[in-house]
Amino acid sequence: MVLGITGGIASGKSYVTAIFKEFGIPVVSADNLARAVVEPGRPTLQALRQRFGEAIITAHGELDRARLAEIIFADPAARRDLNQIIHPAIATLAELTLQQLKDAGKRLIVYEAPLLFEAGAEDRVDAVLMVSIDPELQRRRLARRDGLDDAAVTARVAAQLPQEEKVARADYVIDNSGSRAKTRAQVSALYHQLTVTCQLSGD
Repeated sequence: MVLGITGGIASGKSYVTAIFKEFGIPVVSADNLARAVVEPGRPTLQALRQRFGEAIITAHGELDRARLAEIIFADPAARRDLNQIIHPAIATLAELTLQQLKDAGKRLIVYEAPLLFEAGAEDRVDAVLMVSIDPELQRRRLARRDGLDDAAVTARVAAQLPQEEKVARADYVIDNSGSRAKTRAQVSALYHQLTVTCQLSGD
């Protein structure tokens, strides 16, 4: 079984994913795959260079993520172009990586994908876990984590699907608005539920 973990920006997806990892569940991170497909020499990086120009390339020939973020969060058309370039490359690598884990006999696999719904990648997983958070707490965490002002926070939150829509489309929801202990208890309960499900189904 492949469990997709998603949620809004600064919702605590990484913390929830880390707990599953502590339980010994293999994790495939879409963010890590996204970094891999834009390494120097990769066709995806060249495509980004052609679309967005030399301004997004560092002196060492690597992708300047901060500069690219400034561009795409200020321009919806640029964001769409980015997604059209990078999502197919991530999809190919994700499917290969997930299949390798399945072939190795892993019954439960976590696929952490912040843009799971936005990328139309639901068919890559068997079930979706949405990590939700109080919107005001989300904004405060994002501002503190990334050093953003109110306008930048609003732009980044608005660039993703609303939390309510993601919650409605998810199979499981964990509320990360409380303490870490409360979140861990929710994850632990779900982990045991999924473990039983996988054993019964033979997945």
